[in-house]
Amino acid sequence: MHPSLHATSRPDRDAYVMASTGEAVSYAQLESRANQGAHLFRQLGLKSGDVVAFFLENHPRFMELVWAAERCGFYFVAISSRLTADELEYILQDSGARLLVTSTTMGPAPDQIARRLPELIRFSVGGQRPGYRDFETERAAFPSTPIADQRAGEDMLYSSGTTGRPKGVKRPPPPPELVRPELLTIRGQTLYGMGPETIYLCPAPLYHSAPLRWSMSVNRLGGTVVVMERFDAEAALALIERHRITHSQWVPTHFVRLLKLPEATRRRYDLRSLKVAFHAAAPCPIHVKEAMIEWWGPIIYEYYSGTEGAGTCAIGPEEWLTHKGSVGRAITAELRICGPDGEVLPPLVAGDIYFADGPDFEYHNDPAKTAKSRNRHGWRTYGDVGYVDEEGYLYLSDRKDFMIITGGVNVYPQEIENAFLEHAAVDDVAVFGAPDEELGERVVAVVQPQDWSTAGPELAAELSRFIRTRVSGVKAPKQIDFRAQLPREPTGKLFKRLLRDEYRNAPART
Repeated sequence: MHPSLHATSRPDRDAYVMASTGEAVSYAQLESRANQGAHLFRQLGLKSGDVVAFFLENHPRFMELVWAAERCGFYFVAISSRLTADELEYILQDSGARLLVTSTTMGPAPDQIARRLPELIRFSVGGQRPGYRDFETERAAFPSTPIADQRAGEDMLYSSGTTGRPKGVKRPPPPPELVRPELLTIRGQTLYGMGPETIYLCPAPLYHSAPLRWSMSVNRLGGTVVVMERFDAEAALALIERHRITHSQWVPTHFVRLLKLPEATRRRYDLRSLKVAFHAAAPCPIHVKEAMIEWWGPIIYEYYSGTEGAGTCAIGPEEWLTHKGSVGRAITAELRICGPDGEVLPPLVAGDIYFADGPDFEYHNDPAKTAKSRNRHGWRTYGDVGYVDEEGYLYLSDRKDFMIITGGVNVYPQEIENAFLEHAAVDDVAVFGAPDEELGERVVAVVQPQDWSTAGPELAAELSRFIRTRVSGVKAPKQIDFRAQLPREPTGKLFKRLLRDEYRNAPART
């Protein structure tokens, strides 16, 4: 289970293909370039256990870099390409990165880093960038054979900061062998039938955990990854047809965008090659998943997990149709729903979601946050709230940090957001609590309309009436505002904290 094996057995097989340009990198090329990169890293004095960082868009060199770092025994940090210079500097310093690789198209943030962190080893890909060494040119001078002291490395990915400053998720170093069983890869084989003939569509940024780890798993198995530089709903359908995609990974926001396409567009493309489409990252509204299954058939799988890897639940399409809204049953670690006292709650009672006896992790340089992720039993949580039914199927309520307490009643925004998305005029929505003198918090909805010209009091009144037919009065938003674009990551994660903080600092409406 490693691309180096496929470089010998199937050297001409495409390891990955860039969607917009069609640039393809074979396993032989990937192996050669990863080895050269590893030699360059060693020549720079970097050793096993060191940290390197990649601040890149979905660039043709991205996968080559991570596989070079992986065989050096590094912790490699893939950083969101959307960050400011201050945010980038924070992650570089917090992680202890000794080396940064960026690209020529990443805007001004890397230039400021060059001035602020002069001791950082800096490279650029895709051409010359002032203040940065040319990675591709220097790499090409090194042997394409393996380094003498290969050792498996591990990612250290930072949370997207939706509820606070991002924290690095650091897992224990893996066994040193490059060729070894790897949990996510095995899951891809057993749950989704992945193998050497897999052609996998990656529609999301590689700096996030699921896109990166699944793409690396496909490379471990000898399949081909088709990397979208940026998501476009119709382009994704065209890629499925053109490349005969067999597997793909999505988030609910992708599904919403796909379903908003005109019916004629949706029917234009041949999607019959697609065997498995799996999704995660956020709860999927029931009506959205029903519509996707009606369109694509019973090939849509779901899992619940996190960058930390504390535990995982999974559910297949047939199971989901009899347990609509569930994210499945535990397949790694033991699922526990706990009350405030840390004791296990009975079925159908919502509480904090914990996993017992799962893989270990810590938040880098943040022992307080690490401790907060455990309860007194040592069980670990992602910070979500939910319940299990009598059969052990998990249903998510929301993130604990986003719970609204209005008039003494606990309200979970996810249910309200799902109801909004049933309305044809709503393209996206965020629901959160804002300060209220009478209620403590009032429920606020910020809506991204399908057509911006419709935003205004009439649509707000229509949506208010619509929501009150689907949720109780206490959950119905007291305030509906409009934004042309919500602050959402391409992976589907919403930076709700930014909106909530803005409204907390604004004068209360009367």
